[in-house]
Amino acid sequence: MKIFIAFIQKEFWHVLRDIRSLVILLGLPVFMILIFGFALSTEVKDSSVAILDFSGDDVSRELIARLDASRYFQVTHRLERFSELETLFKENKVRLGIIFNPHLQDDLFGEGEASIQIIGNAVDPNTTNTSMQYVQNIVGDYQREIWGEMEIPYQIDVDYRMLYNPQLESSYTFVPGVMMLILMLLGAMMTSVSIVREKEMGTMEVLLVSPMKPFIVVISKAVPYLVLCFIDVLIILGLAYTVMGMPLRGSLPLLLGMSTLFIITTLSLGLLISNLVDSQQVAMFLSLVGFLMPALVFGGFMFPIENMPEVLQVISHVVPTRWFFVILKNIMVKGLGFSYIYKEAMILTGMTIFFLVVATKKFKTRLA
Repeated sequence: MKIFIAFIQKEFWHVLRDIRSLVILLGLPVFMILIFGFALSTEVKDSSVAILDFSGDDVSRELIARLDASRYFQVTHRLERFSELETLFKENKVRLGIIFNPHLQDDLFGEGEASIQIIGNAVDPNTTNTSMQYVQNIVGDYQREIWGEMEIPYQIDVDYRMLYNPQLESSYTFVPGVMMLILMLLGAMMTSVSIVREKEMGTMEVLLVSPMKPFIVVISKAVPYLVLCFIDVLIILGLAYTVMGMPLRGSLPLLLGMSTLFIITTLSLGLLISNLVDSQQVAMFLSLVGFLMPALVFGGFMFPIENMPEVLQVISHVVPTRWFFVILKNIMVKGLGFSYIYKEAMILTGMTIFFLVVATKKFKTRLA
């Protein structure tokens, strides 16, 4: 029994002296509770709305004011033509477009029925559908306030229309999200772990004394993972088209080119990590916790970024998956060209150059 207690004491001292173990045991639960319990929410708030008001009467003005006053919406654009709404959807500047038909007030009180048209960006069907329900509730509350508990003699019908994904297929969000996560984890994790393994086994010294420059040797180790990740892209796209029935609306060469850029970004990040750590344990920890959590939280795949506190929204700008997820949705779901994703492509290119430059400066030609 004394020996058993002694082993327990030894393990306690071992954990208390290991900073990494303390971070995992104490820091990770706190981080996850705060993120999932406070910062993240399935409630859709502050959705950007564009208004196309052909009526301009008291009813439309009252409904617009109620929408803007709600915590669920922000009326960010007042439009004059329908073509302006289409442009805003392509540029990801609004989630909903609300069209008030002409003579809304006259139709409501004269004929007893009027209609409002809502056009949603169904690239993210669940979020957009939730936002549409919020609009329906606001319109319903307005009618109940006018007529009280009595039977409502007049009715405002809300006409729904979904762009890009009218069937509300979840695969339109699922496939780009999974593709983003797989490339992020495989590219960064496999590259960092493979190089660190060479350091631990002592074989890196053999590679460094070869005629090739040391950094070229390290880069050459990342090339196989570039090829493997590119094959993963082809497999994912093939399964998405054949099994899930998801069409590819945009240019396939453009999609493959942007995927290759993102793979190079993740490989560059893996090279940077490999030059900062000396053990596979640390590399795995950074890959799984340091990459997976930000990719899930800040990628826009599971949680709308605009719902987060402003501090977390700022942090999301330095996460590569956020920009790649936008690229995937614009090409695969919306069918847009390079002119609509060049900003995200330039950001990923800048991140890649930054990771490579820092990795080069941190690269050690001597292991001891």
